[in-house]
Amino acid sequence: MEPIVFAAVMLAAALHATWNAIVKGSGEKHISMTAVVMGHVPLALVALPLSPLPAPESWPYLIAGIVLHVGYQLFLMMSYRVGDLTQVYPIARGIAPMLVALVSVLVLNVALSTAELIAIMIIGIGIMSLVFVRGNDGLHNGKAALMAVGTGCFIASYSLVDGLGAREAGTALGFYAWLTIINALAFMLIMRFTKPGTVSEVVKKHGRFALLGGGASFLAYALAIWAFTQAPIALVTAVRETSIIFALFIGVFFLGERLNLLKLCSTAMTIFGVLMLRLSR
Repeated sequence: MEPIVFAAVMLAAALHATWNAIVKGSGEKHISMTAVVMGHVPLALVALPLSPLPAPESWPYLIAGIVLHVGYQLFLMMSYRVGDLTQVYPIARGIAPMLVALVSVLVLNVALSTAELIAIMIIGIGIMSLVFVRGNDGLHNGKAALMAVGTGCFIASYSLVDGLGAREAGTALGFYAWLTIINALAFMLIMRFTKPGTVSEVVKKHGRFALLGGGASFLAYALAIWAFTQAPIALVTAVRETSIIFALFIGVFFLGERLNLLKLCSTAMTIFGVLMLRLSR
């Protein structure tokens, strides 16, 4: 992975952890998630005239990506209702790189070296080890873990679909801008029927929150989609999971969540795996 691509993915990781912390730190998850999704739209509208229309070959990926992103957002919102950021976030992000690597090698015939595969496994296992934290640490929550695993499956799926779609589109930014706008419309429609009044409340009372969280989220994934077109999707997905490091410190120092030895060991394994990936090519 080229240094500029690696740096872009690291920045995306920091931004991603930030907007997840914004959602988790808010009182009403459906309000905060809706605000973040709606907050994507202003930047997407700016990006549209700066980008060509995605090639027709990418449109099926675009539709599939919209469905997967909506599913991810709903699962993430439900996960944060029942679990800590430092449990939900690592589990969801930890399962994704392993699934992406598995599909990339077995289905897409992507050539990954032994060192790269080992590094991806180290990252995934290190993060997923948080599932086994005991109840006296305040983290043993089976329902939250199950929801987080479901969220991770959505992450792996949309990462692959979006990466392939951006390559077919011929424009990573244009592909993501259209995906973002349609995704926001779909999510707002769902909220209109499941949580009436949510959209209007966001517009009237949470505009600044939407711009902050949505802007961070848009920039984070725009960088990731661009990186998907520059390097193997499995490697980008794995490096992006350095977001666990940022999420851990945000959760502990800003959200008042508990720090323990297992969290620290998990973070250390993640850093080691990312360094292996960085040095393997």
